[in-house]
Amino acid sequence: MQPLIDALIFIVDDDASVREALAWLLRSRRLVSEQFASAEAFEARLAEEPLTDHPHCLLLDVRMPGTSGLVLFDRLAERGLLDAMPVIFLTGHADVPTAVDAVKRGAFDFCEKPFSDNALVDRIEHALGASLRAVEARRTRQLLKRRIDELTERERDVMRCVVEGLPNKLIADQLAISVRTVEVHRARVFEKMEVKSAVELANLLRGV
Repeated sequence: MQPLIDALIFIVDDDASVREALAWLLRSRRLVSEQFASAEAFEARLAEEPLTDHPHCLLLDVRMPGTSGLVLFDRLAERGLLDAMPVIFLTGHADVPTAVDAVKRGAFDFCEKPFSDNALVDRIEHALGASLRAVEARRTRQLLKRRIDELTERERDVMRCVVEGLPNKLIADQLAISVRTVEVHRARVFEKMEVKSAVELANLLRGV
């Protein structure tokens, strides 16, 4: 897999040697990273600078002084950040069952220390791919919402009827307007929503 443009990997581990080794590994694969010695430091970074619309993933140590990796993971899950920022736990042998449980609760994966460089990078690249898909889906939803917000109330009424598969005559009867008016609103809906057919419109709205 080719490196993703503007991708960023966060490394949260209290062991400086582990952080440096991971950062070096990522640089050797043309991947950019940021290092944090604690969950608190990472949360402060997120508070100062929210995630951008680029692929991210988080390499997170399970056990750390202060806020543990598991507690941080739960906080990120509560904020709905796991799709855009998949979490890969870094764990010692004793913590494998804990990491497996975290995967069941939404973590992307875990890697046991000492880890294989190639295996870890492979999982990171897959996590970044999942992040990219989540980011693109969010962009699509936001764009779709903006288009819907641009519709007038009457255009939304017509759109709902069109999506239900009603012909223009029945839409006119249901909304107490003329067929010609329905045709005008229908054309405007198609133009604003950037679709060419009722089927395309229905498929598009499934993403809302």
